[in-house]
Amino acid sequence: MPESTLDAAGVLADLDVLDFDGLALDALASSALASSALASNALASSSIAPDPFASRRDPVFAALACRLFSCLPRSDQRSRGADYLSGLLAARGRKSIRNIAALFGGSEVEQRLHHFVCASNWDWVPMRIALAEYLEDVAAPAAWVAAPLIVQKTGSNSIGVERRFVPELGRVLNAQQAVGVWAANAEVSCPVNWRLQLPGSWLDDRARRRQAMIPDGVGPSSLEECTLDACLETARDWRLPRRTVVLDARSMNAAALVRRLRAAGVPFLIRVSGGLRLAAADSALARWSTRPQPAGLIMKVARTLTRPVAWRNHEAGGGRRNGMVAAVRVRLGFDADATELCLFSVSGPQPASGEPGGAGAELWLADRMPEEVPALVRLTRLTGRVRRDLREVSDHVGVRDFTGRSYGGWHRHLTLASAAHAVRALGRAGAGVPATF
Repeated sequence: MPESTLDAAGVLADLDVLDFDGLALDALASSALASSALASNALASSSIAPDPFASRRDPVFAALACRLFSCLPRSDQRSRGADYLSGLLAARGRKSIRNIAALFGGSEVEQRLHHFVCASNWDWVPMRIALAEYLEDVAAPAAWVAAPLIVQKTGSNSIGVERRFVPELGRVLNAQQAVGVWAANAEVSCPVNWRLQLPGSWLDDRARRRQAMIPDGVGPSSLEECTLDACLETARDWRLPRRTVVLDARSMNAAALVRRLRAAGVPFLIRVSGGLRLAAADSALARWSTRPQPAGLIMKVARTLTRPVAWRNHEAGGGRRNGMVAAVRVRLGFDADATELCLFSVSGPQPASGEPGGAGAELWLADRMPEEVPALVRLTRLTGRVRRDLREVSDHVGVRDFTGRSYGGWHRHLTLASAAHAVRALGRAGAGVPATF
C-alpha cells in the first residue's frame, strides 16, 4: 500500500466493522453483529429483511475494504463507501441508491449516498488501482480481458444513453455502451477498469454536458478507442505485473490496435476477422505468396499444420473441451523487417469446413510464437470466464443499475460495483484474503 494511504486500523475503525485489536476477525464479526442489530431496530425490519452488515463479517470484505477505502481522504467518505459496498451486496432487486439507502435509514441516508457517488470529488482511479493490486495479491491474474458492456435503458436521461446498433445482438437498442477490463484466471475474473462511450448528443450539447458534469478533457471516442485507452491504462500506466491483454477486435481496426499495443510494449492476444490482411512469414508456407492475404485464407492453406488441443470450457462448469489448432508466423503489411506475429485458428474437433480458418473457427493474433499456442489457447478461453462471471456475479451486484445523469457518478458506481463483484467472486472461489492482512 502506498505510504500516503491510511493504515489498516484507521480505515477499519472508520468503517465501524472492527473493534481494532490486532485485526482480529472475531472482533470484526462481533462489531458487525452489533451494527446489524441497531440497523434492524432503526428500520423496524422483519426477520427476513436483508442485513446490510452481514457482508462485513466476511474476511474478504474486511480485507478489500481496508485496501480500497484507504484511498479516500475523509472518514465520512470511508464510512459511506462501506455502506454503499454493503448495499450492493445486500439490497434486493435493482441496486439503486434509493434501494441501498433503504437498508440504512431512508431519505437522509439516500441524500448522503447520492452526494458520495454523484457529486463528491473523490477520484475513482486510485480505488481501481487498489482493487487491481489486491487481485494481484490474492488471485494472480493470467491476463487482462477487455469485454464490452451493453446496458439497455428505457429513457434518455442516464449518462451516455443513445439509440445505437449493437452488432453482438444484431439490433438497435436504447442503451449505454461501455467496456471493462477484467483481471482473469481460470478460476475467477473481476472487472478493474471501465470506459463509457459518450456519443455526440452528450458531448456537443453544452447544457447536457454541464448537467452531467462531463470533464472538459473528455472528447468523442469510438468503442475501439475506449477499449484501447482502458487496456493501456490498466496494463501499462498502473505499473502492475506484465500481463497479456486479451480482446475481440473483429469489429475494430485490428492492425491499428496491434501497432498501438506493440508501441506501448503491452503483450496482446487479439481475436481477428478472417478478412484481416497479413503476410505469411512461416517456413511451412514458403512456397505460398508472401503478399498480404486475408487471415482466413492463410489458415486454410495451413490446414496441414492442424493438431489437437485441450482447454477448459469456463461457460459450462469448467469441463474439459477438446479441439483443433493450427498456427503460423505472419507479419503486418509488406515490411520484411517487421516483428513476426503468431496467427492461429481454434475450432472444435470437427470444424464444419474440415479445415482451420473455416466456418466456426476462431482466428487469433498474438505477439508470441507458434510454439506457445497451447498456452495461448487457454488464455483465449478466459473470455468465457468473463462472460460467465458477468452473468453470475456482476449482474447481481448492480453493474448495470446506475440510473443517474452524472458522469462521475457512473464511474464511481461502476468502481464500487467492481469491488462488490470481487467480494462475491473471490468468496465463491475460496480466495480473497492476503497473508499480510
